[in-house]
Amino acid sequence: MTSQIKTGLLLGLLTAVLVLMGQALGGKGGMVIALAFAVIMNVGSYWFSDRIVLSMYRAQELSEEDAPGLFDLVRQLSTNAGLPMPKIYLVPQEQPNAFATGRNPEHAAVAVTEGLLRLVSPDELAGVLAHEMGHIKNRDILVQTVAAVVGGAITGIAGMLKWGAIFGMGRDSEEGGGGGAFGAILMALVAPIAAMLIQMAISRSREYLADETGAKLAGNPLPLAGALKKLDEYAQAVPMQGANPATENMFIINPLSGGGVASLFSTHPPTEERIRRLRAMAG
Repeated sequence: MTSQIKTGLLLGLLTAVLVLMGQALGGKGGMVIALAFAVIMNVGSYWFSDRIVLSMYRAQELSEEDAPGLFDLVRQLSTNAGLPMPKIYLVPQEQPNAFATGRNPEHAAVAVTEGLLRLVSPDELAGVLAHEMGHIKNRDILVQTVAAVVGGAITGIAGMLKWGAIFGMGRDSEEGGGGGAFGAILMALVAPIAAMLIQMAISRSREYLADETGAKLAGNPLPLAGALKKLDEYAQAVPMQGANPATENMFIINPLSGGGVASLFSTHPPTEERIRRLRAMAG
């Protein structure tokens, strides 16, 4: 329960950042519009989160005839978790990766890439799918999608703020209370960073929990540890085509993974630490 409350507060912070950006862009009127926009986005992502993300990655729903072994595996994991069978989608990407989406366990979907089905062993595939079922069981899927949608909107509005300040749209006004051109530019720079840090806080804590839950569902944490190592290496060598940075928190491994300074700002915890924790569970 504590984790769910923490996640709710973090999502509230994302919405607050969006409202502050609205104020910088249009004063009090902009703040009201941004608040209404945030409410619409949160409601819209609740009902349509799975469709938004799945269509973004051109995912195609599979039938049991298409992949009977995959369906058997997901069905067994669903039974272990005490969850309804989710829909299964195939993403036409070479990078091995996976994500879960939906508004609740009764309306959930698991998506796997073509590369994942080709490049991991059956045990490792079970570990990856168990991790995604862990997200569904822990009710992370809605939270992560809402964070992705709101974070993407903040990035888009930051661009509007920048150009608005350049063309004088962010001037102070007695009635509007906007922050002026300087305030608009400052918010345009700070807000995306704040949104990214909030997304990191949401995703990193949930990934550790999903790893732990998935290891228990699969009955063995080592195949998931092996899969994470393999997926991390491929993510750095095989780019995901058309990946949206706002959705990177939804994947089991960051599809835009990079080393060096970039890793400090990843929405995912260090893969080495995830593997260490899983091996410690086995030990």
